[in-house]
Amino acid sequence: MIAVVDYGIGNLQSVHKALGSLSVDSKVTDLKKDIDDASSIIFPGVGSFGDCLSNLENKNLLDPLMYAIKCGKPFLGICLGLQILFESSEESPGHDGLGVFKGNISKIEFETNDLKVPHMGWNQVDIKKDSRIFKGIPDKSWFYFVHSYKFDNDPLITDCTSEYGADFSALISSDNVFASQFHPEKSSNVGLQFLKNFSELN
Repeated sequence: MIAVVDYGIGNLQSVHKALGSLSVDSKVTDLKKDIDDASSIIFPGVGSFGDCLSNLENKNLLDPLMYAIKCGKPFLGICLGLQILFESSEESPGHDGLGVFKGNISKIEFETNDLKVPHMGWNQVDIKKDSRIFKGIPDKSWFYFVHSYKFDNDPLITDCTSEYGADFSALISSDNVFASQFHPEKSSNVGLQFLKNFSELN
């Protein structure tokens, strides 16, 4: 069973429904026991960095999530679920992230006003290295994005990038931890293939 983490905000049901369309067993939950018992974890993210972490703390979910990651369970963060894996974010100064990855999340900013923030809509990704979670997904595939903050590329953990004014990390991974800035549950067939690949990592 895949635990879809309910932290009080987010597009939980769309992820749950996407997994259901793949006949993948999943459960939307905010219970420690379900996270402990799950074969893998998906953390879908909509909302602000600080509110998300405060809600996780209030629901006593920080320790179960970190324990699951350290135990080697496959973990997928989506959008904000990518950002909270880092140490901090310009969105919420004073709030510590999970610190699974070193670095800071920065606001999307441009020297000109040609592009709007948030970055919203379909965009192509450039695959930088092989990733199990990208099996069967061609380079230059289109995924759906909605975000105002980003992580700048670190080649050690970046599997693919996208470009909106400048390149940013669209998918990162290390060992059992994967995180996408795009929303696979909103990305049609390639998004379903992405989720299917994740569900088969065990």
